[in-house]
Amino acid sequence: MEIRPFYDTATCTLTYLIWDAGTKDALLIDPVLDYDQTDGSISDDSARHVQEEIKNEGLRLHWVLETHAHADHLTAAQKFKAWNPQAKVGISERIREVQATFGDKFGLGKEFRRDGSQFDMLFTDGQKVQAGTLSFVVLSTPGHTPACSSYYFEKERTLFSGDSVFMPDLGTGRCDFPGASAEQLFRSITRKIYSLPKETRVCPGHDYPPSSRELRWNCPVAEQLENNLHLQETTTKSEYVSFRTGRDATLTPPKLLYPSLFLNIRAGQLPEAQGDKMLLTVPPLV
Repeated sequence: MEIRPFYDTATCTLTYLIWDAGTKDALLIDPVLDYDQTDGSISDDSARHVQEEIKNEGLRLHWVLETHAHADHLTAAQKFKAWNPQAKVGISERIREVQATFGDKFGLGKEFRRDGSQFDMLFTDGQKVQAGTLSFVVLSTPGHTPACSSYYFEKERTLFSGDSVFMPDLGTGRCDFPGASAEQLFRSITRKIYSLPKETRVCPGHDYPPSSRELRWNCPVAEQLENNLHLQETTTKSEYVSFRTGRDATLTPPKLLYPSLFLNIRAGQLPEAQGDKMLLTVPPLV
């Protein structure tokens, strides 16, 4: 299995292109759509760069996987569906809970469907999924959001953890969004991620490298257990919950919170183009 990470410097997001070198079967995790906060316009420059790699490698894209409805970047899922008509978009079945919460907060009314039907597939915990010759298991890992999933490639001992676990020196995801829970995240990490074989590579959804190190996009479970800044093998649930809730109380909302969630709960389905720009107009929260 080949893995090519793409790092979006504007949002510190890691997008992963994964494929089988022999068959060229491929999937994509957490692709980014560019957004200009100054005028609300969007572009697909970053996505086109990934698509060029898909074409150059001669890949057949089967899936665009979302680890959750992101609050810090817009998804480019629909761009990749348009460029690769056979590709499907998948996310946790619990996206319905997130849609219900933010559909109401954005005042979207009854015309906005809260059943997850904007996505091609709603995954259940433990579901095994094929992408041609590639296969992975969906692990429900709620806590950061109710609809968080991690994708585990058992044969390759590789897990894509989304925003549940970052590099050890950065710790774990925040738990202060509606429906989030530090207790749930503790259970998700300790029972679903830290229980995997210690050599398993954990590939996070973001990296925020300090000046003392270069960008990293994977590390073994063993390193997380020993060195994770927030949650190590010996950390108790009460210790973690106390720390996480206290830290979250000091955090500011992500700068792209509203446009990201407005678009991402729709599986990235965009409004119509206006002239030479694609404008995203987000209604106020109610």
